[in-house]
Amino acid sequence: MANTRSAEKNIRKTKARTLRNQSTKSRVRTIRKRVLTAIEKGDVKTAEAELSAFASAADKAAKTKVIHKNAANRLKSRLALQITAKAKAVAAK
Repeated sequence: MANTRSAEKNIRKTKARTLRNQSTKSRVRTIRKRVLTAIEKGDVKTAEAELSAFASAADKAAKTKVIHKNAANRLKSRLALQITAKAKAVAAK
């Protein structure tokens, strides 16, 4: 238990920040799943549009340090590579 008023306030602040961070992480994961679903379906145009939304969400999360900057960049890069591979596979057919 908190012994001082400032410690109690810090507990309240931590709860609020945790909720905000969970919301941001959930948004990033949801958009990432939409990109992966579009890739699996072979819909390259939709995947590219969703990738743009994902990049924006990941960058915002990284800017506020909810996720690490390198993690955001890594995720964006991997998704872009998957979309490119799928586009080449579709074009080859």
